[in-house]
Amino acid sequence: MIRQKIDDVEFKLREYQDFSWLKSYGTVFNVIDETGSGCISFGIEKNKKKYFFKIAGAKTVEAEISEEESIKLLKEAVQKYKDIKHENLIKYVDSFDYKDFFVVIYEYAEGLCLFDHWNFDRYKRTKEITPMMKFKMLPLNKRLNVVYKLFSFFKIFINAGYVAVDFYDSSIMYNFENDNVTFCDIDLFRKSPTINDLGENYFGTKRLKAPEENSLNAPIDEKTNIFTLGAIIFDIFSDVKNIEKRYELGMFIQNEKESFELSDELYNILIKATNYSRESRYNTIKEFHTQWNKYI
Repeated sequence: MIRQKIDDVEFKLREYQDFSWLKSYGTVFNVIDETGSGCISFGIEKNKKKYFFKIAGAKTVEAEISEEESIKLLKEAVQKYKDIKHENLIKYVDSFDYKDFFVVIYEYAEGLCLFDHWNFDRYKRTKEITPMMKFKMLPLNKRLNVVYKLFSFFKIFINAGYVAVDFYDSSIMYNFENDNVTFCDIDLFRKSPTINDLGENYFGTKRLKAPEENSLNAPIDEKTNIFTLGAIIFDIFSDVKNIEKRYELGMFIQNEKESFELSDELYNILIKATNYSRESRYNTIKEFHTQWNKYI
């Protein structure tokens, strides 16, 4: 592993690669260099305008796939940002090949990722409160507003013919200054219909996966995403002990009623949404949302 620097920002790679060409786009003020996708991302500012450069083909330290596969996935992601239009989805600007890299540019979104794993060492070292811990301290109405936006986003991409893949709290950014929410990292979303072609290695965090996301050749569809959304909402209103247990078991478990912050009616709605039996869940996100709104 080596350390490099551009402007005043340090980053890690497995071996040296030249990123000095980024200077022509402005001043680098931020970097994310520890992702399983193999991408490295830079925040760049020019003329008081900020952009987010996501670059595949880098020799990153935490990559779980090859540089070639990383480039392939990022190229495939571009069309998804063109097809899915939502006010809270990070805004796509441009994409291009540059030497051994593929680059996608987005408008920069201010805020903190609710699953900020690349800074976990810092949180442990400084005892700093993580973004998710800070988020869970917010008043109920602010967190419920995020749930409202999640329902809206899920309905939009499903209507566009997609299903969410690998969407969890790492795909949600929250700006604690103005309470804006940004959804990002939809790179692995798939066109419907699709199946789980990877078995237990199917994309996603184990603590929020639907059962079919661990089963080879199982359908991945709107009912899967009903589970996804229900599991995320459970997390938002969960006691920390519930979340820790999900990590410990490596699977999603439903909240105990006593540790759920909202009403019994809303608890039962989430129980139905996250039923391990696909047939017992709601049929559509719209139906799920309608039931949720009855008691909210």
